[in-house]
Amino acid sequence: MNDTDRTERELREALEALAGGVRPPAPDAYRTARGAWLRRERRRRLVLAVLIAVVFTLATLIGLRVLNQAPSDPGVVFSGAGAPMSLPSLARPHP
Repeated sequence: MNDTDRTERELREALEALAGGVRPPAPDAYRTARGAWLRRERRRRLVLAVLIAVVFTLATLIGLRVLNQAPSDPGVVFSGAGAPMSLPSLARPHP
């Protein structure tokens, strides 16, 4: 027996041993894997929706709190004291 035959035999034995360890998939393996993937996808979408709702709610509450902390006394702009400020008119003068 030459080296080529021996190498071929060893390779065949190694591949047969490797193939012997491979089990055929279960008949419903695809359905099971797809169901698990769909559950993870639904969970991911639910977590994302809850996270968006929480961020939106917190932003709204922080904005309302900031607006509520504004001073209640009228400021300089709305004090009503003094003459009203006159702004230049943008209307065209009548000929």
